[in-house]
Amino acid sequence: MNYEEMLTELVLKNERFIVLTAENRAAIRNLPNKIKNNFIDTGITEQTLVGISAGLALRGRYPIVHALASFLTMRAFEFIRTDVGISNLPVKLVGSFAGFLSEANGPTHQAIEDVSLMRGIPNVNVFCPADESDMMKGLPRILQCSDPFYIRYNNLKSQVIHSNFEMGSAEVFGSGNNVAILTYGTLFGNALHAKDLLEANGISVRLLNLRTLKPIDETKILEAARDCELIVTIEDHFLTGGLFSILSELLVKYKITANVLPLALNERWFKPGLLENVIEHEGFTGPQLARRIQEKLFSNKNTEYYAEWSNI
Repeated sequence: MNYEEMLTELVLKNERFIVLTAENRAAIRNLPNKIKNNFIDTGITEQTLVGISAGLALRGRYPIVHALASFLTMRAFEFIRTDVGISNLPVKLVGSFAGFLSEANGPTHQAIEDVSLMRGIPNVNVFCPADESDMMKGLPRILQCSDPFYIRYNNLKSQVIHSNFEMGSAEVFGSGNNVAILTYGTLFGNALHAKDLLEANGISVRLLNLRTLKPIDETKILEAARDCELIVTIEDHFLTGGLFSILSELLVKYKITANVLPLALNERWFKPGLLENVIEHEGFTGPQLARRIQEKLFSNKNTEYYAEWSNI
């Protein structure tokens, strides 16, 4: 079952679900003819879209809202904060083309501060699935819960079999104590590739697919911080406000010192292009990540020892 099929089934079973869009139908092209009056397209009016959704929620409906992530989270920010967040309404905000998935679009269309904006709103939670399979694992639970949620839509092909979804619980791949890689969303597959390369080179790795960044899995993150020599955060987001900031907040909160390598966009937008070219240009392919992690891990060790491990 794909995303559109799941929404169709959900609406036909419960007409209180309403699917809305701001002329962003890429993932839901066939829905209007299937769910009829339970589909609303407001046109390119993201603020109106969110306001209507809040009104519907106040009248007992369960709105599922679609728009480009950049315009949904920025243009309609005040409406999300005031109408949805303060009122704690069960509106689900689905942002498409977030992070590197924006591909060839320029800075105006690049949502690389969306996690920071949405997690900063009281009551609004954040779901960033690793791929389409991961998204489909989490959505049935998220769409039917009573909390407002921001969802980074992700239809990338899965490279693993994901475990059952639990709110606020990260997936853990491996149990290494040399390196812990923390990531979410688009770059999960690249982080997984980096893990394989590092392990082939004798470095033990655990990889956390965080899934929900709010609520965050504090327990598994803190275990990794205590157990591992190096903690790495990987994200297609600005360095400020995203996963690196979340980790830093947790380390300060629990008075834990850790060796941290943040891999993100540091106050700059990415060069537009096809996804694989964007990832390579910005330094986030599996081999590039493995090399950067390896260099950081052994930066304080002697050069002879490092040379034995430097064949990635």
